Amino acid sequence: MIYQRMMAIVLICIPGAAGVYGWNLMKNVIFQAFAGDGFAWLPFLGGLILFLGGLFFIGGFLFYRDLKKDQVQPMLRPRRKKRMSKAQPSHQNTDGDSP
Repeated sequence: MIYQRMMAIVLICIPGAAGVYGWNLMKNVIFQAFAGDGFAWLPFLGGLILFLGGLFFIGGFLFYRDLKKDQVQPMLRPRRKKRMSKAQPSHQNTDGDSP
């Protein structure tokens, strides 16, 4: 049980570290552009992808965890399809004849 928790912490730290590295890349590109070196698009877009990927991974993990614990607002919960009750007649033609 303890190894599963340690593995979960490691799996959360990897996208978090990638997100921090992406933030750092974007920050450096912006500061270099202010210094007059020009704007480097490739490192900025790479940092943006890393940052958003880490953010979405951690956000999705927390949302899924709270959804399992039933701590999510009702408007954010997935809607369940309404099941037809057996008392309602079915409108499907089962004998093969067209009406």
